[in-house]
Amino acid sequence: MSFIFKAIASAFRDLIRFKIAWIIVWPILVSTLLWLVVGFVFRANFSELVVLFLNEAGIGEWLQNHGSDWVSAAIESLIYIMVYIPLVIVTTLIITAIFIMPALINLVANRDYPELKREYGGSITGSIINALLASGVFILIWVVTVPLWAMGAGIIVPFVAAAFMNQQLFRYDALSEHATKQEIKLICAQNRYSLWGLGLLTGLIQFVPVLNLLAPIYTALAFIHFGLDHLKLVRAGEAGKNDSSIDNQ
Repeated sequence: MSFIFKAIASAFRDLIRFKIAWIIVWPILVSTLLWLVVGFVFRANFSELVVLFLNEAGIGEWLQNHGSDWVSAAIESLIYIMVYIPLVIVTTLIITAIFIMPALINLVANRDYPELKREYGGSITGSIINALLASGVFILIWVVTVPLWAMGAGIIVPFVAAAFMNQQLFRYDALSEHATKQEIKLICAQNRYSLWGLGLLTGLIQFVPVLNLLAPIYTALAFIHFGLDHLKLVRAGEAGKNDSSIDNQ
């Protein structure tokens, strides 16, 4: 747990540094504009899907017979927001993971972890595949859990989805430049629950207005610190074992 809070504190410290100010805004601006354009172009198609969804849920006919136009419009807008926000979040996170992470890793590693040798166990291809897998499961979580919203339990869905997305997306990229493939697998396996905890805590920021603009970069920084701290610990342990084996010879 101490590693989680250390990563969170270190990420906050880095977030207020002037050097990363220029990379905070553009990923979320690109994502927001992208989905605004897509939403505008396909508005009619989306409205048809909403009507189909309401009919399948059994309330479409009731709204037509008893509800006013503003009620239908309000429900459609609410569904639009429920779809739009996750799409913006997941797109911003993917942009951050693929395009921003190398710059963040350099800033953090050069200052706080200069002794860590870079083994380049990850790759751009691996990052893209991991991003596609993370976003696919993220969307699946939202789709599969739609019935929970009708029962009132849907409030937990965004937090579970955010925790999964963050830990799945950033754990690989945070270690990809410095760790070997074996070290990446080892650290992820040994810290499965801690990674989920860090993913949940950083995911909470995504739901705070204004602060959610900083959430992708903050999350990336937190996972970089978490990953590199554990990598340093793993290598220190391996060095200790090697020294012991030499002494015993």
